[in-house]
Amino acid sequence: MDVLTLARIQFGATIAFHYLYPPLSIGLGVMLVCMEGLWLKTKNPVYHQMARFWTRVFALTFAIGVATGIVMEFEFGTNWATYSRFVGDVFGSALAAEGIFAFFLESGFLAVLLFGWDKVSRKMHFFSTCMVCLGAHFSAVWIVVANSWMQTPAGYKLVMHNGVERAEITNFWQLVFNPSFMERLSHVLCGAWQAGAFLVVSVSAWYLLKKRHQDFARASLRVGLTVALVASLVQVVTGHVSARGVAKNQPAKLAAFEGLYNTTSNAPLVLVGYVDEKDQRVKGLEWPGMLSFLVGFNTQTTVIGLNDFPPSDRPPVTASFLFFHGMVGIGFAMIVIAALGFLYFRHGSLHERRWLLWILVFSVLGPQMANQLGWFAAEVGRQPWIVYGLMRTPAGLSAIVKANAILTSLILFTLIYFLLFAVFIYLLNDKIQHGPDEQDLIPSGKLALPTELTHHPKT
Repeated sequence: MDVLTLARIQFGATIAFHYLYPPLSIGLGVMLVCMEGLWLKTKNPVYHQMARFWTRVFALTFAIGVATGIVMEFEFGTNWATYSRFVGDVFGSALAAEGIFAFFLESGFLAVLLFGWDKVSRKMHFFSTCMVCLGAHFSAVWIVVANSWMQTPAGYKLVMHNGVERAEITNFWQLVFNPSFMERLSHVLCGAWQAGAFLVVSVSAWYLLKKRHQDFARASLRVGLTVALVASLVQVVTGHVSARGVAKNQPAKLAAFEGLYNTTSNAPLVLVGYVDEKDQRVKGLEWPGMLSFLVGFNTQTTVIGLNDFPPSDRPPVTASFLFFHGMVGIGFAMIVIAALGFLYFRHGSLHERRWLLWILVFSVLGPQMANQLGWFAAEVGRQPWIVYGLMRTPAGLSAIVKANAILTSLILFTLIYFLLFAVFIYLLNDKIQHGPDEQDLIPSGKLALPTELTHHPKT
């Protein structure tokens, strides 16, 4: 394989593996805030037990996420040096902001979250949990800022520096609030909330199936299913808004998502099918006029097709189509699963439906697959541009990087990542098998329950 293909495979594999963990950290952060908040409000010790248990899982996820994210920064310099010079002013600001406003905030309060249960007051510990959760969200904010700028550049000018063209910031806030930032951020965060919520649901359903930690499992399911259902429903809205933004700012990408070759009104929405690139049409089940309606709230809205763009400016159609529709299909499946689990739980009959409990156990895979497919769709759909409309992907390669060097590092990184993943699964399984600690039902020290909840009148 050539240098470009190997470099893209390596960077894609690195980010794909890393992206397993930040969504879990963000989602589990929300779950921890909910659980500890419920404990402070209700004084029910089961919520304290839940918060302690899921804090351990959060710590594991956070540690692996940090370790896997460092490699990407080195790859910018080794494989994509020309690209790094071009966007250095832009990315430097965004990544510096992430370090200052996100990572320091999250890591600064992490020690209190992990080790401060019996050393600080309940309110101080809850505040630390909120700050860790907020820091995780801030991290997503600045990473999405950088990636969204690649999709819809704004707040910059092109200058020549030592004979090399580069982008320089002219308006920082225009850079931050570029045309696709807000819609993409909301979509990413909803996916992260789903990832965290469905992990809680999965483990809790497994405990119910095995008839272990019943009170803990039911309480965790109540919180997990509620967050999962809300996040899944809101995700439909954020996805729709994001798709409308793609239609406006990156019409070639939307056309590839839907396999639409000819510009037309009353454009159909593909429900199920595949792209026949030779005949330039989609074969499958379509909803006439619905794509036009979703784009402009009118079935007569004109949607631009791929034939309006030169072949050299078109994204890979089949890959974009499959990634996008896979994400959408899984997203709607998660709504059905969350709704069924929530309704049966509310009726008190979920424990009787083992088939649904098993579905809930494996539901943890759904948000992860949807997040990966969504990222693939966004990045493949941007091709052939590494920065949309400004720099093509081949132009971003390092000038002196060699294929054999990339291949060697790709093989080594792949082996290391497999080992890290194995360690993560082993440790996660160990924590799940161990389950929540029973002593966490009776908090000690400054976190003890109020006297009125522990005092029993004489008989």
